Amino acid sequence: MTTSELIDIPAATADTPLNAIAAATADAVGKNPTNAVAVFAADGLATDGVASEISARKFSVTVDEPATLGGADTAPNPVEYYLVGLLSCQVVTYRFWAQRLGIVVDSIKLHAEGDLDVRGFFGLDDEVRPGFTQVRVVVDVQGPETADRYVELQRVVEAHCPVLDLTVNPTPVTSELRINQD
Repeated sequence: MTTSELIDIPAATADTPLNAIAAATADAVGKNPTNAVAVFAADGLATDGVASEISARKFSVTVDEPATLGGADTAPNPVEYYLVGLLSCQVVTYRFWAQRLGIVVDSIKLHAEGDLDVRGFFGLDDEVRPGFTQVRVVVDVQGPETADRYVELQRVVEAHCPVLDLTVNPTPVTSELRINQD
């Protein structure tokens, strides 16, 4: 019996190709648990003003701030990219788990917004955190399933979405400062 059979991943079909990825991953991890760890990396370079160029794998994105936060408003800012990351991770997680649970989803549309009190960033009040104080996500899902099935899917997505997990659970972060002087 394969690991994917033990953890009940349905067989892949033409309509459920993501199940093949989940099954292959389960089998690889079953053979060697170190296969479960993936390392993701990104690099950043400060450019003009508060803007930066960030690269991950073969992709590059520009990050900036609106003028009210010292930027030239040439690109989304870091907290907007967080919302982008959250929504895109939710889409991936909805797609994977819908296939795994056999739930038909015809369309998914998401919206997120977060409240940020700039007093924390600008150091105007040490009692105010510099990040979001609240994030709200609205998911509009369309398909032929019952409301209960979509609620089940939402519960599973919220339990398994990696970017959501970064927000709701503490993640240790270490940083190293390297000073390069001429």
